[in-house]
Amino acid sequence: MKAVAIWLMHCLEWALLGVGIGALGVYGYESVEARRFQAQQTAAFESAAKSERAPSRVAAGGLVGMLDVPRLQLSTPVIEGDDDRTLKRAVGHLPDTPMPWESGNSAMAGHRDGLFRPLKDVKVGDEIRFRTTRDEFIYRVTKTSIVAPDDVSVLERQSEATLTLITCYPFYYVGSAPQRFIVHATRQ
Repeated sequence: MKAVAIWLMHCLEWALLGVGIGALGVYGYESVEARRFQAQQTAAFESAAKSERAPSRVAAGGLVGMLDVPRLQLSTPVIEGDDDRTLKRAVGHLPDTPMPWESGNSAMAGHRDGLFRPLKDVKVGDEIRFRTTRDEFIYRVTKTSIVAPDDVSVLERQSEATLTLITCYPFYYVGSAPQRFIVHATRQ
């Protein structure tokens, strides 16, 4: 009986080791794929910027531009869409909000455990740059807030050009985060 228990414990140890290695493999693959995608989109942006092509519309999954927060050393491509696939690889522009080159409240979302992790250190007054093939837009952070996930008031229409960045909160929460961290910025 004791030998069977020892054998089962060894089997369990090997099974758990296998699950752990598998999870690391999936994480590694997803991380490499996200970095490859970001590099590809950054290169596409640089190429489009040089050719001075400015699309009038951006299709779902298309490149909107580059989001930079210099003080936080954050620079990332922004893709049209807010689906899981987009947010695993880049920051997503919420399709129901204006584009950064339009007037109104343009909103972007990103994962707190990914590209938007540096936002935990954002401060009022920080500069945010949004580069597109049309122009570069400069924003200043005016405030941050924490809201419930179903609070869509942060997406309300604005008369002035604003930028809203959205990520989950708390930043180091394990599992599905219960709140959202919002960065509000106004175009200069």
